[in-house]
Amino acid sequence: MKSTVWFASLRARSGEESTEAKVRRLFEAAGFPSCIRARDRTAIKLHFGERGNDSFISPVYVRQVVEKIKEAGALPFVTDTNTLYLGSRSNAVDHITTAVLHGFDYAVIGAPVIIADGLCGKNVTPVAINKKHFKAVTIAGDIVAADSMIVMTHFKGHEVAGFGGALKNLAMGCAPPQGKRAQHQAKPFSIRDRCTGCGKCVETCPKSAITLVDEKSGIDFDLCIGCFECMTVCPSHAIDIDWVTEIPLFTERLIEYAYGAVQGKEGRVGYLSFLTRITPDCDCVPWSDASIVPDIGILASKDPVAIDAAACDLVNQQEGYAESFLSTHRHTGEDKFSRMRPNTDGKRQLRYAEELGMGSREYELVRL
Repeated sequence: MKSTVWFASLRARSGEESTEAKVRRLFEAAGFPSCIRARDRTAIKLHFGERGNDSFISPVYVRQVVEKIKEAGALPFVTDTNTLYLGSRSNAVDHITTAVLHGFDYAVIGAPVIIADGLCGKNVTPVAINKKHFKAVTIAGDIVAADSMIVMTHFKGHEVAGFGGALKNLAMGCAPPQGKRAQHQAKPFSIRDRCTGCGKCVETCPKSAITLVDEKSGIDFDLCIGCFECMTVCPSHAIDIDWVTEIPLFTERLIEYAYGAVQGKEGRVGYLSFLTRITPDCDCVPWSDASIVPDIGILASKDPVAIDAAACDLVNQQEGYAESFLSTHRHTGEDKFSRMRPNTDGKRQLRYAEELGMGSREYELVRL
């Protein structure tokens, strides 16, 4: 059975067509009020953006969702989890500070910011799932404790997952560092012939697992936690992983965590995805590259698989920008994400999530 995905373009010629108004209309059209009961503690799952990143969802749009949740008589809070890597969001103090600096303050959004896994990522709850890779997954305690949830996602590319959509927002985004580590597991290796000895990987590694020996990087696999940050920052692409064997398993672990993040909330979760500033990288990196395609619009659905499938299709239907990270496959209908990272298969997320019963890859796109 096809799932319904609602779509609003960014075209506007009046106040009634503003983006703020469209967020509110999508909330209603997608049936999100039925997901929320009076006095629900309703999580709004976001990514606040790493310090230096500016492509995250505008807090002005988040406020529209906060207000709709309040209209339902519920208690909204805006949330994310601490990171596995070092940066501006690895503990709740730095994380909330970054959120406020990016505009996610009560005065702007009208709701408190709560880091769901606590000060240092220790507020966790095991959730039984009994799947291929995990019998149980570790989810942030306040995500589990929330009665309902609205997942707001900035759709974009990703170094390892292919693309980052609603499913990845659930998986990595609702997991504490312990859960993020369980999903990654794959260990990168250094390609000495390519290494220039710049040391960026050494500076980035959160566990000091990388050292320079004879001006070449070396990775201690006993210390490595597989966060892939070294791969992201290496300017000479001198760090790699076994894509053929490791990444399919990584993707399946990712989706099993997404499955665990919504257990106990059946019929109580809604998804909004923003197809704006569609960058090549996750919002975890401390920069925002140029968009690979024009801004498209906003999607809403109760099905995380369908909304990611629709987002991927809409991006691929666009003509890509020449002056972007997208070096080829810029034409309408060509797969933008697999061309940026040829070793990834973002659609594997969709196939495995559908297999687990999380939703359908078949969808009907309904325009507001």
